[in-house]
Amino acid sequence: MGTNSKSSHESYAVSPTVSTEAPPEPPNLAAPGPEPVSEIDPAVLASMLMPDFTGEVPLAEQGGVWTTDGEPVLGGQASGEMPPAPEPEEQQPEAAGTPVDEADEHESAHEPAEEEAAATAPAAEEDTEGAAGAAPAFEEEPEDVDPPLTPVPDAPVAGAALGTPILVGGEDFLNSQAALVSYISPDGPREVLLAHVSEEAEGKLLDALSVSGTKMVDVQVEEETKERLALDKKAQLAELVTAATTSVQHKLKGGGPMSEASIQKHQKALDAVNAVLASPNLTDDEKAMAQYYLDQVNTVGEKIQNGGAPMAHFDPHGLPVTKMVTKQIPAPADEPEPGMLTAQLRDASRIKASLDEQSGETSWDGKSRSKANGKEYAIDLGDGWSAVYRPYAANDPKSTEFSMRGQLEVHAPVGAGHGKQLVDRLEQLHLVNAPMTAAEGEWTYLTNNVTAQSLANEAGMKAAFAEAKGLEDLQVQEIVHQRAESLIGLGEDELHYQVKRIQLEAAQKVLPKKVKVLREAVAKATGFDSGDALAASAGYDPTPATSGGWLTWSRFDVTGKTAQIKEAYKGRSLTHSIGKGDMVALFGTGVLASTEKRAVMGIGGGLGMSEQQDKYTGGANSVFLRVSNTPASGYGGQLIWDDPSVLMRRSDYYAYNGDKYGVSPDKKKAAGLTRDPLKIATHNASNNEIMFRDGIDLLGAEAPSRIVCHYAHQRTALLESFKARGITHLGGKPVEDVVKSSH
Repeated sequence: MGTNSKSSHESYAVSPTVSTEAPPEPPNLAAPGPEPVSEIDPAVLASMLMPDFTGEVPLAEQGGVWTTDGEPVLGGQASGEMPPAPEPEEQQPEAAGTPVDEADEHESAHEPAEEEAAATAPAAEEDTEGAAGAAPAFEEEPEDVDPPLTPVPDAPVAGAALGTPILVGGEDFLNSQAALVSYISPDGPREVLLAHVSEEAEGKLLDALSVSGTKMVDVQVEEETKERLALDKKAQLAELVTAATTSVQHKLKGGGPMSEASIQKHQKALDAVNAVLASPNLTDDEKAMAQYYLDQVNTVGEKIQNGGAPMAHFDPHGLPVTKMVTKQIPAPADEPEPGMLTAQLRDASRIKASLDEQSGETSWDGKSRSKANGKEYAIDLGDGWSAVYRPYAANDPKSTEFSMRGQLEVHAPVGAGHGKQLVDRLEQLHLVNAPMTAAEGEWTYLTNNVTAQSLANEAGMKAAFAEAKGLEDLQVQEIVHQRAESLIGLGEDELHYQVKRIQLEAAQKVLPKKVKVLREAVAKATGFDSGDALAASAGYDPTPATSGGWLTWSRFDVTGKTAQIKEAYKGRSLTHSIGKGDMVALFGTGVLASTEKRAVMGIGGGLGMSEQQDKYTGGANSVFLRVSNTPASGYGGQLIWDDPSVLMRRSDYYAYNGDKYGVSPDKKKAAGLTRDPLKIATHNASNNEIMFRDGIDLLGAEAPSRIVCHYAHQRTALLESFKARGITHLGGKPVEDVVKSSH
C-alpha cells in the first residue's frame, strides 16, 4: 500500500452487471391482488392459501421433497454477558464547560446455498416438535449463486484499528456496509461487528426485542470526573480564558477583523492569569493550572496579531477525582416473550478503545465504555453473544446525539474465529445476514446515485421504487405459497419466526428484478436511452472500492465526465487542516477518520474542530474539507488535494457554502445543501465545508497531492516513517515531492 500502486483502492472483482435480457412479462402490479404479507397467523394463512394447492401435483411427483430444518431457535433466551452501561459524568459549570471550536475546518442477489439439498425423503418424517427454527422447510432446486463482493473472514486481524470492511446484502444497513473489528484484550481477541442500521429497517430489529427498562433501581458506583481548583474558581480563570478564546475563534472562522471587544477580553484574561502566577505560596497544582491558562492566552494573543487557522479545542483545567455516587439503572429484565430477545433500555454509550501509537494496534477490555447523550438497547443474544443498538425512535434528534442513531454493535464471546458467525447472528435481530452479491451491489450503487444526483423527484423514479417494492411483496407471497403445506398448523411463535426468515429470503431473491426496474428509471432520468445503455457507459461502475477501513461507491455523473470535473476545479483545491495535530500519528493510521470512526478505533477526542456540536448535527459521521483557490505553498498542518476529482468521484458527500457544523441531510435540509460537484466548485465562503462519510484513505488512491508540515524536522520524521513502512509514492508521486514544510 502506498508504493505507487492502486492496490489499496482496487475495486472488488464482481460478476458482470446483472443481465437485462427481456424477462417474462412482470405481473400487473396495478391489478387487485392479495395484500402484501407482513404478519401472518395460521387462520389468515389457511384462508389465503388452502384453496390454491388442493389440486396441485404432489411434491414427490414434481421431483421436490420436504426436509426438516434442524437449526436451533435464533432469538431464544440464553445467558450471556452484555456490555455494561457507562455511568453518567458530572457536568462542568456551564460557563467553564462550553465547548470551544477547534483547529481544523471541521472533522473533521445471492441466495444462500441450500444445505438441505442432500436430505432424503425419509428426513421429512423426523420429529419437528420444539424449536421454532425446526419447522419443515420447502426444498428448492439449487441455483447458481454470485460470489460475495467482500468475503467474510473467519477471523478479522486482531488489533487492526480499521477492522475489515464488508458489505451485507439487502437494504438494512447504510451503504450496505459493516466492519469486523478484533480488539486486543488481556483475555484474548474481542471480535465485534459494527454497522449503521437504516431507519427503515429499525422496525424489524425492534420487533425482535423484549424490552426492559421502565423499572429502575439504585446502585452505588464510583465515578471519575474532573474538578476545578478552588483558586481557579475564585479568580474565574476558566471563564475569562474561555470568553477570550471563543471571541477570537469566531473571528478566525468568519475571516473578519479582530474587534476591540475581542482584544479587551484577551487582555482581561491575561491580566487575571498573570495576577495568579504572581501570587505567593502557590501549590504545584495551582502553578500547573495557571501555566495551562497562560499557554492558551498566549495562543489567543498570537491569533489576534497574525490571524491564521482556527485554534484547537480548549477545555478548562481540571484535576481527576473519584467519588461514590448513587445512580439509577434499569432493573434486570423479566422473562422475555417466547422467541424474542432480552433487551434493556439504558443510557447510550460507545466502545472506549485505546490505540497504541507505537504499534498502531487497538485494544479494548470488553467493558469500558464512554458516555453518550441518548438511549440504547443492550441485547442478550445468548451463549455469550450480545448486541448494543442505539435506536432512532428513542433518541430525539433535537436533544440527543444525532450521529449515533442507528449504530449497531454485535459482540462475540472472547476469542478469535467468529467473523462469519457475527454476520450470521444478524438474523436474530431480523436483519439480512448474508454477504452482498453483485446484483445487490448494483442496487446499492444505483440508490446511492439517485441520492447523490438528486434524482428522487425525477419523472418515473417514485414509480420505479414502488414497483420494486411490489416485486418484493409478491416474492414473499410466492415463497409462502410454495411452503404453505409446511406452514399450516405451526404455532403462532413458530409461524412468526418462519415468516421473518421468508421476508429476508425474498429480499435477496428479488434483487435482480428490482435492479432492472431501477436501472431503467435512472437511465431515463439521466438522459440515457435505456438501462442497458447506462450500464454500458464509460462511467458506470457498480463495484465498491476500498477507502481506508471502509468501502465507497462512485457516481457515474463524475466518473463518466472526468474532463468536465477537472475543468470546473481548475485553479481550485480541496484542503483540510489538522491544526496542532500530529502529522506522523495521522499517517500512522493511514486515514483521515470521522469523529465516530475515531472513537471505535481508539483515538481520543479533542482532535476535531467542533466534535461535540458535530455529534448533534450528524456531522460526526463525516470528515470536513474545504474548497479554496489552489494555495501556492499552503500552511503548516494542512492536507491539499490539487485534483479534487480524486474525491468528487465518491457518492457520499454533501456540502454547504458556509459553516453549518456538517448538519446531516437526514436531520434537516439546511439552507444551501448541495451534492452537485459543479456547484461545489463555485463555493467561495472562507468557511465552506464538504463532508465525506466515514473518512478518506490517505495512503491509497485518495491520497492528498501535498502534505504540509509545520517545520522541517516534522517533514523529516514523516518521511522516515514512510521509509520504515516501505511507502515510496503517494498518488503516483514520490513521497519526497508530496511532503512539504511551511518553515
